[in-house]
Amino acid sequence: MIEIYVSTDVETDGPIPGPHSMLSFASAAYLADKTLIGTFAANLETLPGASGHPETMLWWQTQPDAWNASRENLQAPERALPDYVAWLKALPGRPIFVAYPVVFDYMFVQWYLHRFAGESPFSFIGLDIKSYAMAILKTDFHRVVKSNMPARWFDALPHTHKALDDAIEQGALFCNMLAENLKREK
Repeated sequence: MIEIYVSTDVETDGPIPGPHSMLSFASAAYLADKTLIGTFAANLETLPGASGHPETMLWWQTQPDAWNASRENLQAPERALPDYVAWLKALPGRPIFVAYPVVFDYMFVQWYLHRFAGESPFSFIGLDIKSYAMAILKTDFHRVVKSNMPARWFDALPHTHKALDDAIEQGALFCNMLAENLKREK
């Protein structure tokens, strides 16, 4: 079964799920050759009893376009997450969760999947783009920031803090890194 790299980005109103909500999330499913085979995106209603973290809400004040985009066409998590599972299961291969940073996005997505869909097609598989860059560049983890990565890894795609834009952008980044790394091995 082929691997499908599911680049995923979340936008939230705080640092952890439960006390805080995932406002929006999106995934861009890529083949290893950077073929984009599909996308999924949803804006979510906030969790009952949850509230925005003060620091996160201050940051959102600097991103009014992204905030407004995340609050349009809201869906209940009980509806959106089962739809997401169905989309993932319809992909023509095994989904591999990919994010930058994986620990944050994966934590929210896994929590929501188990809470609202009762399962996760990702199992416990998540690939961190920053860690992958560390290995390719043979450098320290904290030195790996986008400004220190080779320009050839980046396509001319926007990073807007809108979940779908960012999922597509980081998916292309990952595929460019993957192609270069696999080319080195041959």
